[in-house]
Amino acid sequence: MTDRRDLSTPVDPLRRHLVLGAGALAAAATALPAWAQAAFPSRPLRLVVPNGPGGAADLTARAVGQKLAAALGQPVVIDNRPSAGGVVAGEMVARAAADGYTMLLISSGTAVSAALFKKLPFDTLKDFAPVSQLARFDLGIAVAQNSRFKSLADVLAYARSNPGKLNIGTPQIGTTQNLAAELFKLTAGIQAQVVPFNGTPPVVSAVIGGEIDLLVDILGPLMPHLQGKSLRALAVLGRERAPELPDVPAVRESGGAMANFNVTSWNGLALPAGTPPAIVERLSREVQAAVAQADVKKQLQALNLSAQGSTPAQLGELLASDTKRWAEVIAKAGLEKI
Repeated sequence: MTDRRDLSTPVDPLRRHLVLGAGALAAAATALPAWAQAAFPSRPLRLVVPNGPGGAADLTARAVGQKLAAALGQPVVIDNRPSAGGVVAGEMVARAAADGYTMLLISSGTAVSAALFKKLPFDTLKDFAPVSQLARFDLGIAVAQNSRFKSLADVLAYARSNPGKLNIGTPQIGTTQNLAAELFKLTAGIQAQVVPFNGTPPVVSAVIGGEIDLLVDILGPLMPHLQGKSLRALAVLGRERAPELPDVPAVRESGGAMANFNVTSWNGLALPAGTPPAIVERLSREVQAAVAQADVKKQLQALNLSAQGSTPAQLGELLASDTKRWAEVIAKAGLEKI
């Protein structure tokens, strides 16, 4: 016989309590991810910098970190972890919890390391979630004030008439500056010697002393020498002329094979891969807002950096394209991987 229980019969109070309790738990479980995201951040954040204190990378991180702290309501602690190729800092962040509390300062040097090192303890393009670019900085070609080269055209003409005799100084092998010089040589189709030195000061001394013909380096540390008239800039390597040197042409203005030449250094922020998209987007918005503020722009301009934010996708594309380009330069120049 079919059970025709009277539907008007009151439900047992204990059963009703259990049913309602289960429903409440289910609702709470569904709402938990949104609540967790809304609560971010609930403790201090750490920004790992693969450079020592006091340099442009460190000062950029501190300027942006202060703004982030104010916007997020939590301290941003700068953790300097210098090492060759930024490997120590990169590995630390790649292995950190993907919760948004550990950030990494990445740069064009990160792309160089990905192309130059035979093996890294992380995958540069897979183990990080790009957040936003912070700044870009120009590179330049400079000669001694009394150099016979008065323009980039003079340099190219000499190199073509005297294969292998032009000497171009740069900081260490594998730096963005070093590879930019190799790319310049390859693009121009000239035979020249790229001579690496242990940092910018010895490169500058070698050019002023006549040991090498010219140098390629970041403009920031060159500006005192350019302003003091011991060096003279022939060109900048970016797509546009540098704001600091409006009368100095870009390499691409030479036309011909150089018409599309464009090399700049940059830095930005990344998180461990797997960080929730909502957290990535939140931090990206705050970083973009920070670098758009007048006082941050002024701080970075004093370091000869141009504040420039981006979307996560744009930074990811920049990192991937730079990694591909430097890998090609390393291969074509016959440089040995580390």
